[in-house]
Amino acid sequence: MLLRHTPKEIKERSALVVNPAKTCQPIGAMYAALGVHGCLPHSHGSQGCCAYHRSALTKHYKEPISAATSSFTEGASVFGGQANLLQAIENIFTVYEPEVIAVHTTCLSETIGDDIKQIRDKAEKSGLVPKGKHIIYCNTPSYIGSHVTGFSNMVKGMTEVAENTGKKNGKVNVIPGWVEPADMEELKRLAALMAVPITLFPDTSGVLNGPLSGEYHMFPEGGVTMKELKEAGDAVGTLALGEWCSADAARSLDTRCKVPCKVLDMPFGLKATDRFVDALRIIAGTSVPEEITRERGQLVDMISDSHQYYYQKKVALFGDPDQLIAMTEFLVSIDMWPTHMVTGTPGSKFEKRIKELTAHLPYEVNVKAGGDMFLLHQWIKNEPVDLLIGNTYGKYISRDEDLPFLRWGFPILDRVGHQYFPTVGYKGGLRLLEKILGLLLDRKDRDDSETQFELTL
Repeated sequence: MLLRHTPKEIKERSALVVNPAKTCQPIGAMYAALGVHGCLPHSHGSQGCCAYHRSALTKHYKEPISAATSSFTEGASVFGGQANLLQAIENIFTVYEPEVIAVHTTCLSETIGDDIKQIRDKAEKSGLVPKGKHIIYCNTPSYIGSHVTGFSNMVKGMTEVAENTGKKNGKVNVIPGWVEPADMEELKRLAALMAVPITLFPDTSGVLNGPLSGEYHMFPEGGVTMKELKEAGDAVGTLALGEWCSADAARSLDTRCKVPCKVLDMPFGLKATDRFVDALRIIAGTSVPEEITRERGQLVDMISDSHQYYYQKKVALFGDPDQLIAMTEFLVSIDMWPTHMVTGTPGSKFEKRIKELTAHLPYEVNVKAGGDMFLLHQWIKNEPVDLLIGNTYGKYISRDEDLPFLRWGFPILDRVGHQYFPTVGYKGGLRLLEKILGLLLDRKDRDDSETQFELTL
């Protein structure tokens, strides 16, 4: 029966969440930490919490996720976890020899009130942190925000390492937000084509999409180095891609080190990529090379060639706010009609932005921040759509409502390879269009009668 029990009648729910469109903060913090070279994420809480967070990331990226835990038992749960964390820090640096430990909290340690900064400082004063090694940290209570919040908090924690020497180094900081490792590679490729030196952080490329070489490395070669994070304080500017994932870190860097920042949308689709490329051009004082102009032209050509298939197709979407905002702008630009939209991350600014992007449509879009997929399903039952876009959890709605389904976002648990193919930039836009078009035309082929079934569409 799957979700066929979902009623069409919508009733107001103030306390009950059914099928949430988010997961918890520590998962986001752990993913961000993996984007630091030689980093071992550390979950300050129980073993069960750490196992869940590692499992969620492993299932999505199809890579073994290494992380440590403070292994709370009854004693730590009552009296606090300082002793556990101090012992963990000593063990981790002694046994695994990481360059950096990235500590994030859980519900349990947050409820107790453990002071992670004080514990970190005590570890350093006690000589538990070897010379040249580092500990970064953030607070990530799961009962507030979402995995997006946790990602943002850990990236903000990274900026605490930055130093301002008073001499600019000519580099541009780029904070990519929660995107796939291949997306981070694509951002670096675009910057390289423009000859703009950047520091991308976090950077999970080469960490969660590396090759199978037959050799085991505890810490893959990828990731932003601690040296680069320190030098981020001397950059000429920072581009934060996404208000929810990246803006807090960029503003913190501006406050602490006087590095001016600009917050952009994630560069999904034509317009958002244009803004990213133009911002890079301006901040670095360079020009856009012909190769990038050609890639942009290819995306415009693809939009033109396939416009008739997208025109006024209704779409339901769910996922993270930064991603949904950029995807909505992209869909609107090709004359698709976003109709229902849900994010599990709270924040009224999201709803306002979506309504601005869709104001020209002949109806009011259903949009909910801090919503759930039960509500999304009810909306779809009341007003059917042509396409569903979101993570793997949407497959139940897709099956129940017989909808074409584009898997996009986090987590994707039932498909392989998404970490190898970018969806940001002009090249990423081409891939998104091709995937959407394939789903719509496959549905047309399936539903057409024999007299309508055509070889050429």
